[in-house]
Amino acid sequence: MANWTKHLKNDIPSSLVVFLVALPLCMGIALASNAPLMSGIIAGIVGGIVVGVFSGSNLSVSGPAAGLTAIVVSSLDKLPSYEVFLVGVVIAGVLQLIFGFFKAGAIGNYVPSPVIKGMLAAIGIILILKQIPHALGYDADYEGDVTFEQPDGGNTFSTIWFAIRTFRPAAAIITLITVGIMILWELKAIKRHLIFQIIPGPLVAVIGTVLINTYWFPRF
Repeated sequence: MANWTKHLKNDIPSSLVVFLVALPLCMGIALASNAPLMSGIIAGIVGGIVVGVFSGSNLSVSGPAAGLTAIVVSSLDKLPSYEVFLVGVVIAGVLQLIFGFFKAGAIGNYVPSPVIKGMLAAIGIILILKQIPHALGYDADYEGDVTFEQPDGGNTFSTIWFAIRTFRPAAAIITLITVGIMILWELKAIKRHLIFQIIPGPLVAVIGTVLINTYWFPRF
């Protein structure tokens, strides 16, 4: 009992942050994959439990991957039914467990480190570029928003330029407040107080900006 209860102070706020990220991500990936929204939530829960129980690692990451969206969409289109696709997912999960028990993950050690770092850096740049229009209040592009070439004929950079021209101050203010709370919460002077260690900054940022958007901006 004492082995896990002594970490509750860190586990509870961490779990809240993961929940805030995982819930919309699971639903978003399911929606992009043409699958039921509830299937994304169930997949996230099952993945978290299975990985947490069987991984045997102090640090592990599980959850929906946007890169698999194209595979899921193609599979749902070609397979005769959604149930058949679910059987394939279960089989793939069992194979992953088998590979894990046999320590097959060591194969990843043969992938050059610059390749991995380059891929992660590229993902980070794409995420930042794609969030700039939303930070400026431009949310017109949904379909194809994760690709460089978009269905409306534009691309990532042209969308940023259009977002600058259609700049919305309210969205920019919310963005600045969110970033400000996240930075403020990580300052050493703030972290010295127990309350700021228990309550995660992202949770405060989400709740605060939702309240501002709901109750303050509609008055203007």
